Amino acid sequence: MKDASPVPAIAMRGLTKRFPARQRDPRAGHAAAAAEVVAVDHLTLDVASGERLGLLGPNGAGKTTTLLMLSTLLAPSDGTALVEGFDVRRDPQAVRRRIGALLAGDRAVYRRLTGRENLLYFADLYGLPRAEAAARAAALLDLVGLGERADDLVSRYSSGMRLRLALARTVLHNPSVLLLDEPTLGLDPDISVRMRAQIAGLRRERGTTILLTTHYMREAEELCDEIAFIKNGEIPARGTADALKRQIRIGDVIALRLDPASGDGLAELPGVLRCVFQDGRVECTVDSAEKRLAQILSWLHEQGVVVRDVDVHEPDLEEVFVELAK
Repeated sequence: MKDASPVPAIAMRGLTKRFPARQRDPRAGHAAAAAEVVAVDHLTLDVASGERLGLLGPNGAGKTTTLLMLSTLLAPSDGTALVEGFDVRRDPQAVRRRIGALLAGDRAVYRRLTGRENLLYFADLYGLPRAEAAARAAALLDLVGLGERADDLVSRYSSGMRLRLALARTVLHNPSVLLLDEPTLGLDPDISVRMRAQIAGLRRERGTTILLTTHYMREAEELCDEIAFIKNGEIPARGTADALKRQIRIGDVIALRLDPASGDGLAELPGVLRCVFQDGRVECTVDSAEKRLAQILSWLHEQGVVVRDVDVHEPDLEEVFVELAK
């Protein structure tokens, strides 16, 4: 008999959230009932244990609302959401014991306390024994690069330092599932790099399951095993960054500077998806640069065209995002 499939760390089935909307009736001069606003519409999605999944989508796609429901801060209108087998509506306390959530707008730490005092305070709320709390606080402050500033008042911290302290607070109780909503939004690039390294370290060291939303394509590629695009409550595409690029036929780009500056006929060659002429160069999008570059150069030589410069680069995830958001 085959073993049963492992239970996903996060399982959503038909998850839906509707908000009542009100609009002003110009005739009556007062608010009147309007159609409901559907923020998340029958979303079905699994996140495997230990996986890092990025949830991407246009503004208003329901990313933050989804994380609010998973964190039990917002009740679903329909459908189900399970975290390690516990229902967010029926067993909210069990869910809260298993998650750490760093949500948009929830970066607050107490400025009149030191970094260490902040973590010890939250450890007390989690019910951690004092000795264990002190050890975890010290280790986490080192992990997020605040060890040397642990006993400084948080009022003296920069915004990036406060966010790193909030991340430490989020994982203080050693959650097995992390929900991160735009974790590096608004940070300077160097602090963002550090934050991403710390988030990646949590998965390596603890096997933490991570579901994060982000608008930064580089962040998604660096941090996530897979990426799921959400649009109108559905997941039109999911996979690794490379698989998504292949799925929507965004291929490698071969950029050429030609003499004479004409590439007529290039678009008809096998494997060439499209050609764009701009500023004396032609950019050919191909299914595989490894397979097509020699073919293109050979064809140009046969046509008597001299290649003055050639550059090959892979598409980035932002191109995938733009295509899927259409």
